[in-house]
Amino acid sequence: MVNYCVYQDRCHKEVEQKFWDFLLIQEAKDEIILYLIKENYLNEERFARSFVRGKFYQKHWGRNKIIGQLKFKGITPKLIQKAMDEIDEEDYEASIKKLYLQYYKLQKDAKDHMKHQKTTRYLISKGYEYEIISRLRQDLL
Repeated sequence: MVNYCVYQDRCHKEVEQKFWDFLLIQEAKDEIILYLIKENYLNEERFARSFVRGKFYQKHWGRNKIIGQLKFKGITPKLIQKAMDEIDEEDYEASIKKLYLQYYKLQKDAKDHMKHQKTTRYLISKGYEYEIISRLRQDLL
């Protein structure tokens, strides 16, 4: 389990799911998790922060999608809020603008309003907020 946690940051839920591969009694699982936490192999805050950085800067996910995935992984709302500080507001807006222009140019529609609609839907599906998208779209026009 140490190797599993060293390879990349993990959350408690991922470690518990990995335990399904092993036939261990609950006390042994608890003791292993306690050891991993004590030796700092398992750290939820570190996991949440690296998850946010990776999904935003590598995969260009928006806040909504990142928050949804962190909730799915069992991260507490307080910790999620703390981890979201990893996203710089200027980088966030620059990412929206860049993705908007890239996707907009790929659209084959003849009508501009349809291109804007499709591009907005695409960004919403990546987890970006509609209010920010529409505000930044006005700046791009």
